[in-house]
Amino acid sequence: MKAEIITIGDELLIGQVVDTNSAWMAERLNEAGIELYQITSVHDDREHILKALDEAFSRADIVLTTGGLGPTKDDITKHVMCEYFGTSLVEDASVRAHIHELYKERPEVLNRLTATQWLVPASATILPNRVGSAPIMVFENEVKGERLEVRGEGQNSKFLIAMPGVPHEMKIAMTEQVMPYIRLKVRGERLEAGDIIHRTILLSGIAESTLAIRIEDWENALPDSMHLAYLPKDGTIRLRLSTYGEATAEELQSHIDTLLPLISDYLLATEDISLEALAGRLLKQHAMTIATAESCTGGRLAAALNVQSGSSAYYMGSVVAYDNRIKEQVLGVAHDTLMEYGAVSEQTVREMAEGVRTLMNTDYAIATSGIAGPTGGTKDKPVGTVWIAWATPTGTEARCFHFGVAREREQITMRAVNEALIHLIKSIKTKH
Repeated sequence: MKAEIITIGDELLIGQVVDTNSAWMAERLNEAGIELYQITSVHDDREHILKALDEAFSRADIVLTTGGLGPTKDDITKHVMCEYFGTSLVEDASVRAHIHELYKERPEVLNRLTATQWLVPASATILPNRVGSAPIMVFENEVKGERLEVRGEGQNSKFLIAMPGVPHEMKIAMTEQVMPYIRLKVRGERLEAGDIIHRTILLSGIAESTLAIRIEDWENALPDSMHLAYLPKDGTIRLRLSTYGEATAEELQSHIDTLLPLISDYLLATEDISLEALAGRLLKQHAMTIATAESCTGGRLAAALNVQSGSSAYYMGSVVAYDNRIKEQVLGVAHDTLMEYGAVSEQTVREMAEGVRTLMNTDYAIATSGIAGPTGGTKDKPVGTVWIAWATPTGTEARCFHFGVAREREQITMRAVNEALIHLIKSIKTKH
């Protein structure tokens, strides 16, 4: 079974809003065994939406749309859906009651535009949107004429589900209403069509092209039923081996078992896991604690370490020491060190790491200091120069990274965060 996603809104196409919805929805569909065939973004434009629906239904069994369901003139999705499915708007008493309850503390919101939200397509099945005013609309076996060849009832039917585009509303709608509805309509609790299986391996310390050459013979020997993808990002590579209903989990695992000895020196994990989650798991597993002292990363390393639920078991705190006075007065960096070597130096970053480890009485500490740009670089220390130090129970290590003047400030800081976590993970694995 195949699905397509259509995201509707001019804001997506001018870069004002980043489409995070589709990636999240893709994960939920994949978990249910539904292959996502294509993602399309369209303008708030009648012809553009109609054409996108035609094309999506020519390829997919399920079409999911987000956006364009608000009460203002620019939100035209509901009206276009009525045209596409040959129906008209009618008042829905349950939606009206929900909206009155939703805004009972804000009566000023209950105006003539809000009133249009309880007008819904007559032929649609309406699912409740617990946290918003735009109802979830389901059209099943409703397309007539040249729009879509309707294919019977049950598992062979095609249908469209229209959801709001606000991310937190969409996620609740998808979790509480849409996925249960799909499971109910299509083959019971688990959608077995396709039986998509992915296995992911997380690597670091090797270039994508070098990795491809190293595993070339192994990759060439893969059967046609398996597909390998290289997913590099900020110092890591995810290798994803997939099958779409053509091989078993055991067959995939057999090929992975053959691969692992070829890449063992670069291996971080044999699962799809974030660096921060992996670092947190290892720290918790070995009952170790950590603190951070940050300059150029400005608290992003701290945010990565405490994003996991339960991080209070291992993450003790951070000092964001951007100014040299803070490095001296809080972290104990020697004034002479800063004067002789500068803030962006091995000597300074070592003292920062050791200082915060002592200050917070932790097993591990990480410190960062660098030039994230776009200004501040020199010939000896160009933009992208970052020093990172790791203070551990057995000593302190520091490394200099050059992330490149062509990178944006955000890229440089996030690459520094990733490198800090990668080395921490390797350090814990080596020692335990």
